[in-house]
Amino acid sequence: ASYFAGTKVRWLLDNVAELRDDLKDETKRDQVRFGTVDSWLVYQLTGSPKSERGNVGGLFITDVSNASRWLLMDLRTMQWDEELIDQVCGGSGLSVPLSALPEIRPSSAVYGKCSSNFGVGPLSGVPIAGILGDQQAALFGQGAFEPGEAKNTYGTGLFLMMNTGEQMMPSEHGLLTTVGYKLGDNGKTVYALEGSVSHSGSTIQWLRDQLQIIRDAAESEILASKVTSNDGLYFVPAFAGLFAPHWRSDARACIVGMTASHNRNHIARAALEACAYQTRDVFDAMYKDSKVELKELRVDGGGTANRLLMQFQSDIINVPVVIPVVKETTSLGAAFVAGLAVGVWKDLGELKALWKEEVTFQPLMNDDERNKNWSGWERAIDFLIGNKK
Repeated sequence: ASYFAGTKVRWLLDNVAELRDDLKDETKRDQVRFGTVDSWLVYQLTGSPKSERGNVGGLFITDVSNASRWLLMDLRTMQWDEELIDQVCGGSGLSVPLSALPEIRPSSAVYGKCSSNFGVGPLSGVPIAGILGDQQAALFGQGAFEPGEAKNTYGTGLFLMMNTGEQMMPSEHGLLTTVGYKLGDNGKTVYALEGSVSHSGSTIQWLRDQLQIIRDAAESEILASKVTSNDGLYFVPAFAGLFAPHWRSDARACIVGMTASHNRNHIARAALEACAYQTRDVFDAMYKDSKVELKELRVDGGGTANRLLMQFQSDIINVPVVIPVVKETTSLGAAFVAGLAVGVWKDLGELKALWKEEVTFQPLMNDDERNKNWSGWERAIDFLIGNKK
């Protein structure tokens, strides 16, 4: 699926005849609605069960962080931009009215309350006070409120995001300039840089389901620990192309440097190390864009349970890697913005004090070994995208 919501709107315009008919019909045009899941949930929770097709009459809103992932919003004004809408959707032969897009609101505010007509009694009257995109919520849940603070999420993919403060920083090195969050109607917009990688945890799933050399994710660490290095074997998991910072949709996964002496232990280790190498790719691009040297990397997601990966990650980027006590940082970030809006917490300082470190991995690898490992990864990337060395 495409990354941005705007291109999905374009697909709908090109492929759904009923939608095209409605947009051409002046009596139905204003009834068309496009929205991401946050908009749908709020619309349902504040609506009333009036038809078989869903609740109607609710708030039709989104927040700045989700709106920034449509390709249709001006990052400076935080409003839908008709020129961008036309560029993305105009080729369909149809125009998208602004009424079809949700109102853009702050990430933290009391938008409304759950309707008594919604049909879930215990939720009646409960305020809806926070909306955040997935990775932005994790950034907020990690307490990364200051420019230069960053987090990395190890899930199916990898998502490294850094707070750039009130400065919108256009990337020249393959990253995404995005909105971090906005607190309250009168608050300042906080921006971020993000690098996304398609395959991280899903690479380990591939070892289990397709290659069938492990029974579960935990076994990847057991196998990898049986060898002291990758012995020159590099695994580039570009199953769906290379994402940030290379952006090569034509690339495909490869294993480079394999010899007869390698075994499944080396492959498991190379798969784990690939997560760390891809993170450094984004890490280095982030420095080139921002000129900010990260002093630590706060991490979350399922991959943080793999201690070998976390230590190698710290070694290859040469900064401490910090795992928090509360690892469900996306949920925590969503709770934080809602709590601020209703007065559970008074300010960011109070939230900062709630964040606690569980364990920190310090870099242990010497420079020569780090440089040797990194050079091998760069050669593997060059081989994959055609710059063979």
